[in-house]
Amino acid sequence: MTSSARDLLAGPPPTRLPDDHPQVREGLDTGEDPARLAADHPASSLAWAVLAESTLDAAGAEPTAARSVTAYAYARTGYHRGLDALRRAGWRGQGPIPADHVPNQGFLRALAALAEAAAQIGETDEAERCAQFLRDSGTSPEEVRALRD
Repeated sequence: MTSSARDLLAGPPPTRLPDDHPQVREGLDTGEDPARLAADHPASSLAWAVLAESTLDAAGAEPTAARSVTAYAYARTGYHRGLDALRRAGWRGQGPIPADHVPNQGFLRALAALAEAAAQIGETDEAERCAQFLRDSGTSPEEVRALRD
């Protein structure tokens, strides 16, 4: 006897976001200002993630409080916009969010930037939660950091 029942022990299927903001990716590829792209497409996690990353990069070896807090705010915005998109795509708080699926990368990059910025401002617990969230999603902070290049 065969069964068409889903294997409940397998866990939820991977969440793949729709490609809702290709113009942001295209704009970044052609050198458009990430702040302008975020203003024009505020629901794009990628625009906010790039703003956070560039602010973190500008901080260099000695981050200033203002840059760290600004990066934190950008990253948190991208993170929350990504959570909204994930929920609309059927994500229920757990399961893989594949980094090799390009539309997922904005959320994952915002989450990694949030972990980094949180660490810079002394939010150790949040930094650890964000890093664990990345691992629980099937990736790592290092893998997501490599997407920046």
